[in-house]
Amino acid sequence: MTAAPASEAPLRELARAHGIATDYTSDRGHRITVPADTLDAVLAACGVDASTPRAARAALEDRRAQAADRLLPPCVVNRAGTPLHLPLPQGAQAHVTLEDGSRVPLSGPLPPGRHVVRVRTAQRQESAPLLSVPDRVAVPQERGWGFLIQLYSVLSRRSWGMGDLGDLADLAAWSGRALGADFVQLGPLHAVEPGPLPDPSPYRPGSRRFPDPMHVRVEAVPEYGYLTGEARHAADSCVAQARALNDRVLRGDALIDRETVRALKQQALRLVHEVPLPPGRRAALASFTDREGQDLTDFATWCALAEVHGGAWRSWPAPLQDPRSAEVAAAREKLSEAVAYHRWLAWITDEQLAAAQQAATDAGMRIGLIHDLAVGVAPEGADAWTLQHCLASGMSVGAPPDDFNPRGQDWGQPPWRPDALATEGYRPLAELLRAGMRHAGALRVDHVMGLFRLWWVPEGRPPSEGTYVRYDAKAMLGVLLLEAHQAGVSVIGEDLGTVEAGVREELAAHGVLGTSVQRFEYLGGSEGRHGPLPPQRWRTNCLATLTTHDLPTTAAWLSGEHVELRSRLGLLTRPETEEKAQAAAEREGWLAELRRLGLLPDAEGEVVALHRFLRRTPSRLLGVWLPDATGDRRPQNLPGTATVHPNWRLPVADRKGRPVPLEELPGHPHVQAIARVFTAREPHRTKTEERDVRPGPCSS
Repeated sequence: MTAAPASEAPLRELARAHGIATDYTSDRGHRITVPADTLDAVLAACGVDASTPRAARAALEDRRAQAADRLLPPCVVNRAGTPLHLPLPQGAQAHVTLEDGSRVPLSGPLPPGRHVVRVRTAQRQESAPLLSVPDRVAVPQERGWGFLIQLYSVLSRRSWGMGDLGDLADLAAWSGRALGADFVQLGPLHAVEPGPLPDPSPYRPGSRRFPDPMHVRVEAVPEYGYLTGEARHAADSCVAQARALNDRVLRGDALIDRETVRALKQQALRLVHEVPLPPGRRAALASFTDREGQDLTDFATWCALAEVHGGAWRSWPAPLQDPRSAEVAAAREKLSEAVAYHRWLAWITDEQLAAAQQAATDAGMRIGLIHDLAVGVAPEGADAWTLQHCLASGMSVGAPPDDFNPRGQDWGQPPWRPDALATEGYRPLAELLRAGMRHAGALRVDHVMGLFRLWWVPEGRPPSEGTYVRYDAKAMLGVLLLEAHQAGVSVIGEDLGTVEAGVREELAAHGVLGTSVQRFEYLGGSEGRHGPLPPQRWRTNCLATLTTHDLPTTAAWLSGEHVELRSRLGLLTRPETEEKAQAAAEREGWLAELRRLGLLPDAEGEVVALHRFLRRTPSRLLGVWLPDATGDRRPQNLPGTATVHPNWRLPVADRKGRPVPLEELPGHPHVQAIARVFTAREPHRTKTEERDVRPGPCSS
């Protein structure tokens, strides 16, 4: 590591004071010095002027003075059930106002919740949000299994060209009742911007706060049945077009076309919205609107404005770029009918999400739906407009260069500003977590390491010129634990890839489950692979699966087709012969492990045998990627191929690529074979396994 010039000392000290890394260790163990202009840009995104050594020294002195002058930090986090200890000046008086309005002294145990701590001295008084958080989140008490799906890909013959919430309810009811499944894990259902979709990825949404109404089953909206006359005729025309599109997708003649599906649903839903609500449903809508409050008003306003000015809010007239401006208030009044329509859309989507979770639990599922919280939002979307004061403008979340991606990664999503989140008492984070947990038995948090630190990339620069920015993990994790406790749900952290030392252990200590994927589970970890990790050495507190939406299906991995696909698309970084040799070696290593355990030969095939291996792990939750169950060989997403591969647009298919509608899943022989793995009695260990049972470290 090359030492930084002495003239940069104030800048680097200031950066460290704001939790900005001035150097970091690469995945190969090299110490990398962060460039000074990167530190300057990151500080500027946090509202700090460090453009010259003099400015950096002044900002550092100002920060120290503000810290010394405060009676309280911006936000206080305390473990529920314990007294609150604060370093207060002599003679200061303090108390806590609980969220129910009652007052209690600091010395007493505090219940879980969002409270306020108040301090008074002879000269002044201060208050700060107080988060009283549980020590652990609820962990499923019994082992369970379920399907992992991307909802758009699970079409029934009643769909409108992509899977919807009616299909989700049906899938949950069938797999719970007939197969004994305990959950269905979904990809993100977050809202996207209206108009043409710049990116079909569900992991780049416009808002994580509200689900997208394109997932609604139109015919299931009660008012649909009361359409008459021309409105009925127009709605029937939408249904006919949607059914024709759906048939083309299920025949394999067309890809999933979100824009067309959404356009048809919007035409029909606008007609349904005109049907007057009866008193009971009118009261339900009012209750929903009151519960969602200003967040819903802001979201509906953004949707209405986007219909007029386009989805990129930074290109709107300047006064409309501020959600609290008088011009936005006037526009909201002018567009009141459109705002009301988008409020209504959010309500009917919420209703159908609730119905899907109810269908899951009615079918005996112990968990039900597991929703997915994406790591961030699109920079021009609704959340970025509403929460711009909490997001770092001109910055993008990503990852540093590593062996997986030598250039690093830029995900194009603005990160949270740590200082702004603290000032807001972490309420924006809490509200989107609450929304994701509302109709769920568990929440998957994408890139859960982001609760601790994120890689920030200055706009216009390569990812290699970014740096890590640290968050208050006690507060971030505390908010997650508090919301999960109040919602009564479990939490699954997606902790794949480069994980900072101690993070997995910290999450596990608080009951947050990890994620283990067969393709990454090897002995040796960072010291080199020494063969597959034996099943008994997998983590207990995790969701274990064979693959993910970003990896080849198990059938493609076993056949080597994933290498051939990447070769055809020009994605290989080494000669194809080398890639194929490595893939074959990995595959043979796993097949040898299956033979060692007596799981091969298997009359039902290698994919079933790998699921039998999965069941032999102690992992608390076992996930079956639905395309694995049907024999699909196509990846739902091939990272870095937005223009050459139909990412996020493929229906679930069989081994020949023929789409499999939801109605055919119960009788599909491969689905039944895999389901029997998890509904059968627990297998006995072989003598070899019993000799191998010994404590071992969690895999990396």
